[in-house]
Amino acid sequence: MKNKKSQISSKERYRINKLKVFEKDLKKQGFKNIAGIDEVGIGPLAGPVVAAACILPDRFIVKGVNDSKKLTEDVIDRIFDELINNKDVIYALGIVEVKIIDQINIHQASLLAMKLAIQNLKVKPDFLLFDGRKHPIMPMPSEAIVKGDSLCVSISCASIIAKVTRDRIMNNYHKKFPLYGFNLHKGYATEKHRKALIEHGPSVLHRKSFDPVKILS
Repeated sequence: MKNKKSQISSKERYRINKLKVFEKDLKKQGFKNIAGIDEVGIGPLAGPVVAAACILPDRFIVKGVNDSKKLTEDVIDRIFDELINNKDVIYALGIVEVKIIDQINIHQASLLAMKLAIQNLKVKPDFLLFDGRKHPIMPMPSEAIVKGDSLCVSISCASIIAKVTRDRIMNNYHKKFPLYGFNLHKGYATEKHRKALIEHGPSVLHRKSFDPVKILS
């Protein structure tokens, strides 16, 4: 039986190797534990902000890895399972719940989630790669990469871990609060979600500091 690595086409292998450029350059400079960090859940009206930090082993390759927003549910679930079940992939989560989001605002909550994810890593990173422009101030060197979740493999993997984790949290919340359809929209402001808010009012999972919810609170 062929192993998973041999099932990856040369074209796909080339694409993934291009995503490793940032990590390869940093390792040439002497950095060893390079963590990619990304968060999800800034925009929704309900639920937590979830960040993930991910340190990948050398020569790591997983078919289809990309920005989580570009992947189908089946593909992202497969990659998520490959990541978390690989003993050499070091990852950690940072989760900031609604109560804290409303206290400190969504921007600060997203920074806090990223900081917590980094602090929760069992191996201390010596360099951090962040998606986007804004990130928490940390004691180790770092770089922010615009569209990093589609350009940098460790950030891509972090984005996948964060997204699947948050989606599953919202799926579980749906069992407790079925009136809002959290399993379908994950808390984002879809038409169905807005109608449910008007009809039933906000739940304890809704962000009271967000305008569409604040009006109904």
